Amino acid sequence: MSTSFDSNVSISPDVMVRQIGDETVLLDLNTERYLGLDDVSSRIWQAVTADASIQSAYETLLAEYEVDPETLRKDVDDFVQELVRLGLVKLDN
Repeated sequence: MSTSFDSNVSISPDVMVRQIGDETVLLDLNTERYLGLDDVSSRIWQAVTADASIQSAYETLLAEYEVDPETLRKDVDDFVQELVRLGLVKLDN
């Protein structure tokens, strides 16, 4: 299932986020599950949680990286779906 790029991403209230160098660490305080993001995943995280919509984040990332637009769209979609599946973020329409 594809994510609506018109949605915006909000961090779940029980998720703690820390930046460590180029990496980002996400900790779900309810499950005690943590996720470490490398530098590229960290940048996608920053974009999707800061921009007004996933589409806006996608456009920002497309301007920053030399990447095939469809590849980036799929990568952003997969990334957001995984964050939702893990309960780290929620989508708001």
